[in-house]
Amino acid sequence: MKTQGTGAGVVGSGIVGSFLRGRNHRTGLFVVALLSAFFATTAATRAQVPVYAITPVESKIKFGVKASVPIEGVFDKWDATLTFGSTDLSTGVLEIKIQAESVNTGSGLKDGKLKGKDFFDVKQNPLITFRSTKIIQTGSNTFEVDGEFTIRGVTKPEKLALDLERSGPGVGVITGVMAFDRKEFGMNSGIPFIKVADRVEVNVDLRYKRISGPPPVLKP
Repeated sequence: MKTQGTGAGVVGSGIVGSFLRGRNHRTGLFVVALLSAFFATTAATRAQVPVYAITPVESKIKFGVKASVPIEGVFDKWDATLTFGSTDLSTGVLEIKIQAESVNTGSGLKDGKLKGKDFFDVKQNPLITFRSTKIIQTGSNTFEVDGEFTIRGVTKPEKLALDLERSGPGVGVITGVMAFDRKEFGMNSGIPFIKVADRVEVNVDLRYKRISGPPPVLKP
C-alpha cells in the first residue's frame, strides 16, 4: 500500500507539474503579447503627438521697465519647452525657465542691483519661471496663454499674448508679451537716483521646429 501510494504521488506530481508548466508557458506568452501590444500602442501614440524643439541660441527673452534712465535687457541663460499630449491645442504646455543671474542690461551697475535682494534676489531664488495652464486660440495666428509666473519665489497667475509666424513646414517664430506689476512680487524698492515704474514688460521671441508628429489642430 505504501509503494502504491508513493507511485500515485509521483504520477500525480507529474500531471500537476506538466499542467503548471503549461500554464506558466501560456502565461509567459500572454505577458509577452501584452507587453508587445503596449509598446506598439505607446509608439503609435507617440507618433501622433506633436513634438517641438525651441532653440535658445536663435531665440531671445527680453524685459523692459519705464524709468528716468531706461532699464531694459535680456537673459542670457534660459530654457523653454513646448509639449503636447495630443494634436488638441488645449493639451499644449509652454514652460520657460530663466536663470535670473544671467540678466544682462549692458551695465554692471544695473545688473548688480537687479540681482540683489531688492529685485530678483538671485541667491535665494535662482529661477524665474512661467508654466502655462491654458492655451486658447484667439485668431488665425494669435493665442492667449494663462500660466503661473514665478519670480523671487512668489507665484501668481499671469497672461502671455502670443503671435505665431510660420516660416516653413513645422518651422517658425513665436513672439509674445507679458506685463506684470513688480510690487506684487515683492520688488518694492527703487534704484538710487533713478525713478522706476511698477509695470515690467517681458517679451519672448522663440524659434521653434517640429521634430516629429503632426502639427496641433488650429482654427483657420
